[in-house]
Amino acid sequence: MRYLHTMVRVANVEKSLDFYCNQLGLVEVRRTENEKARYTLIFLAAPEDVEAAKASRAPLVELTFNWDEHDYAGGRNFGHLAYQVDDIYAICERMMKAGVVINRPPREGRMAFVRSPDNISIELLQKGEGLPPREPWISMPNTGVW
Repeated sequence: MRYLHTMVRVANVEKSLDFYCNQLGLVEVRRTENEKARYTLIFLAAPEDVEAAKASRAPLVELTFNWDEHDYAGGRNFGHLAYQVDDIYAICERMMKAGVVINRPPREGRMAFVRSPDNISIELLQKGEGLPPREPWISMPNTGVW
């Protein structure tokens, strides 16, 4: 058995790609548009997994855009997506500057949670040991839920 992908329904392709690619740092590796069934599938990989994903050897996030349906409830019903990152403070700072709300700041330098435009919870985990705690993260309160 091998983990293949997680499917997330999205309401707006541009907003979702901005979040997942420009803010979170994933890379689009393939896209399928089905005109008859009226949907688009966009497959994303973590930067270190791009080559393996192209050869179908790495897990992916599948963004599903149904052309005629745009309202989805219960985005948290499956839990969350999790990604290991090289510098949790740097990615959280970049995302926050881009307007992404940090729901659970990386106070201890190890774990944070953010949300996609479609209300999907994303966990960020520091690669290796946690970074030394530092401001502004230590004093930043939680926002919303994750």
